[in-house]
Amino acid sequence: MRLTLALLTLLASSPMASAAAAPDCVVLLHGLARSDASFLVLEEALEAEGYQVVNSDYDDSAGPIEELARAAIPSAVAACNADAPRVHFVTHSLGGILLRQWMSTTDAAALAPHLGRTVMLGPPNQGSEIVDNFGNLAVFEWINGPAGPQLSTDGLPSTLGPVWPGVGVIAGTRSLSALYSSVLPGPDDGKVSVAATRVEGMDDHIELPVTHTFMMNSPIVIGEVLTFLRTGAFDHDLDLVEVYETFVD
Repeated sequence: MRLTLALLTLLASSPMASAAAAPDCVVLLHGLARSDASFLVLEEALEAEGYQVVNSDYDDSAGPIEELARAAIPSAVAACNADAPRVHFVTHSLGGILLRQWMSTTDAAALAPHLGRTVMLGPPNQGSEIVDNFGNLAVFEWINGPAGPQLSTDGLPSTLGPVWPGVGVIAGTRSLSALYSSVLPGPDDGKVSVAATRVEGMDDHIELPVTHTFMMNSPIVIGEVLTFLRTGAFDHDLDLVEVYETFVD
């Protein structure tokens, strides 16, 4: 027994065991006019699944998308444990465009060997007609900062190329604003149309009955995020019972 305990202690303290025990890291990037607080529920769920979580609280009013990406993402990735096997991303709205912008730069190349999977929640990958219609109003930029007007249908997202392997997109189909939905084509989440969330190169796409503003707090969305990070695909038949049986019990 003593020999067995000594051997287990030695193995647990070895470099190989430490590397195997290191958790993957998940970087969270919030949406426009939001903060890291919007991701607190998802953050807790990810931690309960054993991930290290870095919930970025970048200031989305501080500059255009290019500057926000340079300021937010490298520091968030650097906050992951150095021995994390993989770095995943979960983004909401603008956060997805920041990540696409950063991934298009040479700065992202160093992450390549450790890049895990990405789940984008309600990303305006093709821009948003809301910005087309209201982005020229002074109050719009006052509320949303310089990054807001860049999210038009012919704005910065249209200049970004296909996404990298391992990207899944969740689109919402419920709206809290009849006004906004009136200018969005087809099903929408109140801020972004389902069609506009799609992007070339994505591995999977799913539509869920959630709103843009609160989708990250939905149990079914959280279940799909955890499923995609674990398997690389969404479970298109997942229901609330399975969510609680799989991730809560």
